[in-house]
Amino acid sequence: MRRSLSPTAAAATLAAAALALATPLAQAATPSTAAAHVTTVRSCATPTHKDVMACKALKVTGGTVQSANAERTLTTAAAPSGYGPASLQAAYKLPSSSAGSGHTVAIVDAYDDPNAEADLGKYRAQYGLSACTTANGCFKKVGQSGTSTLPSANAGWAEEISLDLDMVSAACPNCKILLVEAKTASMANLGTAVNTAVSLGAKYVSNSYGGGESSSDTTYDSRYFNHPGVAITVSSGDNGYGTEYPAASRYVTAVGGTSLKSASNTRGWTDTIWSGAGSGCSAYDAKPSWQKDTGCSKRTVADVSAVADPATGVAVYDTYGGDPGWEVFGGTSASSPLIAAVYALAGTPSSGSAPASFPYAHTGSLNDVTSGSNGSCSPSYLCQGGSGYDGPSGLGTPNGTAAFTG
Repeated sequence: MRRSLSPTAAAATLAAAALALATPLAQAATPSTAAAHVTTVRSCATPTHKDVMACKALKVTGGTVQSANAERTLTTAAAPSGYGPASLQAAYKLPSSSAGSGHTVAIVDAYDDPNAEADLGKYRAQYGLSACTTANGCFKKVGQSGTSTLPSANAGWAEEISLDLDMVSAACPNCKILLVEAKTASMANLGTAVNTAVSLGAKYVSNSYGGGESSSDTTYDSRYFNHPGVAITVSSGDNGYGTEYPAASRYVTAVGGTSLKSASNTRGWTDTIWSGAGSGCSAYDAKPSWQKDTGCSKRTVADVSAVADPATGVAVYDTYGGDPGWEVFGGTSASSPLIAAVYALAGTPSSGSAPASFPYAHTGSLNDVTSGSNGSCSPSYLCQGGSGYDGPSGLGTPNGTAAFTG
């Protein structure tokens, strides 16, 4: 039976200087698992039924967040706090000229965000990125079957959609974006949306959702995620040590999370394990041939990682909900679309290839994350950072695009 995710904690008392924000309906407030100086809410309610997924977006509601060069107190609907495109491109040495032009990154989420295109326009204009609209052919939104029939709107998933669209734009400003909206958050509907994204030509598909594993997962693997030549990224989870599906699928790149801060080193930045990042051994999925770690007899999560700590969160513009405007988000919902966009920057995977294996052939082109943890476990590498592979950060974070080429 599919296990439900851990319930979120009650809202922590905000610091006197922090601005309290309203908690969306049916969403519990929770302190960030990464640092006491921010509080967050989950954009999507914890699933209570088998085969229903939850998005992995965590919205910062109070405290201070690490911006590019300093700590900044969060304010809502004002100028953006959190990392923007220039910081993310610099941290991960991503090309920002014409790279990614002509490539389409697909975002798969549940329910409709009626303001998706308009909010994306606001984000891109703020940071001087070129317009990405339906009219100029850069942006396209479809329902799960690929038609113009869209599902009902949902404020929580709309936040997730805004986060996903903005992160693809930040990492790959020249990429086209395809948004496929599933009718509900069931694995069947989300999986159908994945198949639609691939059928419409996307070679890079991001999935920022997850739920407990079940014996049905290997069936879902073959039905929805086995797409040779397509890079499919999935959030590893936001509950710390423990494994979720579809991150546990052998056919996807499971994306963990880090805390990202500026530093006085050669790189200018440093990543440490974010305590909320999911990791561990799959109970059902077979180990892919490119994974050589010995602590899991089956699939190990994660593969690679990027920023996910809400305390070092990213700027997002969203207006469909109770607190419209500029907001700060974290969660592995941020890292999954970032990595999908990095795959797009790296170039089209060859026909029949397994893009999830690419980073394992180019480990020297990643930033190794050697400190931090997401819990207690044995063997310890499954939950603690260290030299080489570890569970929460996988092989590390992007250092350019070379690790994501075939």
